[in-house]
Amino acid sequence: MKAWLRGHLASLGRTLGRLARSPFGTLLNALVIGVALALPLGGWILVRTIEQLAGHLGADPQVSAFLAVDAGPAEAAKVEAALRAAPAVRGFRFVAKEEALAELARIDGLGQAVAAIGSNPLPDAFVARIAPGDPAVAEQLAATLRVLPGVERVQLDAAWVRRLDAILGLARSAVALLAGLLAFGLVAVTFNTIRLQILTQRDEIEVSRLLGATDAYVRRPFFYHGALLGLAGGIAAVGIVAAGAWILAPRVARVAAAYGSDFQLAPLPPGDLAAILGFAAFLGWCGAFLSVSSHLREAPP
Repeated sequence: MKAWLRGHLASLGRTLGRLARSPFGTLLNALVIGVALALPLGGWILVRTIEQLAGHLGADPQVSAFLAVDAGPAEAAKVEAALRAAPAVRGFRFVAKEEALAELARIDGLGQAVAAIGSNPLPDAFVARIAPGDPAVAEQLAATLRVLPGVERVQLDAAWVRRLDAILGLARSAVALLAGLLAFGLVAVTFNTIRLQILTQRDEIEVSRLLGATDAYVRRPFFYHGALLGLAGGIAAVGIVAAGAWILAPRVARVAAAYGSDFQLAPLPPGDLAAILGFAAFLGWCGAFLSVSSHLREAPP
């Protein structure tokens, strides 16, 4: 076990030495990988930001049940019981006709018109918030409320939520497709980089194999090279995205302040950050694995 650990530490040390001896080339490779990873990472943060903004705007679908003008307390109690029994209802409120008329009168330009009406033409109403997810649940609840006695009209305010969910779903799929394509490109970049490194060390590899070195021993430093290169690219991608978010933060804050909000760009949680760096290192390892395996198959035993 100690010999195995010493072998890995020695390979890691040699790999770090080679990377340090060519800092310019290492930096360029890391920046190429970082730019490739920054594109889907930035798109993912943008999707998360839109989801967060939708949550701030109260994107839960709503069902409004308007009672008939002559509906009494018994009909209102049946509607309230139906809303309490529905598991998808996150909450509801009763809007009395007097409250609705007072809110209408507080709107600029409508106070005099409301005063001239005389009698109150508005009905009592229930406004329920539905848990987001399946639009069919909200439609089923609306259908249930429509057949209750005393209910004159039911309005389902979920169309724009369905459109937003569809747009976010399309954005997630586009980001996933872009990430897949760029991940393939990252593996290809690492493959070529390790291939060039193998060619510069061909004589050393042949001598090592003549002295009895196993394929695992030959592969090990290149695996570390690819993984470290991918990790450096992941760090570069996070830095690029963080710099872009820092540049855009004042502008986003001004736009949010204009709408009376404290909205900010969604930050990366530490767990997601670690996953991104680990994924970048894994892609670099995959490129190194393919490159070294291809060379060992072609090289004579």
